[in-house]
Amino acid sequence: MKRWYRAGFVFCAVGLAALCLAAEPAAITSDEENPNEVRPTGVPHRQHSKSKSAATAKSDSDGTSSATPRPRRTHRSTAKSRESEEPIPTQTVPGSVPKTGATSVIVINVSNGQVLYEKNPDQIRAPASTTKLLTGLIVAESGSLDRPVTVAQVDTFAEPVKLNIKPGDIYQRIDLLRALLVKSPNDVARCLARDNAGSIEAFAEKMNQRATALGATHSHFVNPNGLPDARQYSTARDLSTIARVAYANPTIRSIVCLPQLVFRYANGRTRELENTNKLLKRLPYCNGMKTGYTEA
Repeated sequence: MKRWYRAGFVFCAVGLAALCLAAEPAAITSDEENPNEVRPTGVPHRQHSKSKSAATAKSDSDGTSSATPRPRRTHRSTAKSRESEEPIPTQTVPGSVPKTGATSVIVINVSNGQVLYEKNPDQIRAPASTTKLLTGLIVAESGSLDRPVTVAQVDTFAEPVKLNIKPGDIYQRIDLLRALLVKSPNDVARCLARDNAGSIEAFAEKMNQRATALGATHSHFVNPNGLPDARQYSTARDLSTIARVAYANPTIRSIVCLPQLVFRYANGRTRELENTNKLLKRLPYCNGMKTGYTEA
């Protein structure tokens, strides 16, 4: 019998990071800013820094990626929306460890990597779309994010979640990277991987080399999007290691905090993309990072 499990990260303002497999999707945060970081198109530096706590807006049926975040709501409207939302259930008492039904969990201090809590952190699991954190990190570290990318036919062979980019379309790397980390489309992951390394296989090799260099030695990757494959696996500990490095990258950090963005297709059509990370809306102290869903 198949059942769904979720994987995700949480980073909050106090510098904690958590990865839960078979639990609620999670997020990442940072109070730091880098004046040289790549920010969403048309968003001033100050406005971008403030938007990290903005609530998530509902997404349109058709989308875009010039990466323009929606304006922040007022404190009054934000407070009103939070009051109407169902509170997140907790099972904690002061000084206790929260109960969780997650199969694998790790909570770390992002600033120094100290493990604060763990539960089966080295159990082999399917990383699902949290894989895209490593994909995004490699693309961000490669630089030239304003470089144009032409979509190839092979990039579009990626069900089920797609942005429906078309062969021959031309986009900037940064716009595809934003779409990847906010909406998690599999065709965009393939496009960025092929553009970066020449082929999916060559990019997977780069993923494994980077993961090993980071100390994520119990992981193996064969695709950039996390679609199911018996040869692709990781652990909560390894993924937290990758997430911590991704969190330190100013470009990644500036993207994963966006509740939504507007993607502009090559033909001029636009589409609003809502972040798959619902905790950006539910928890005011969360501002990233990446969710993942798979059947296991």
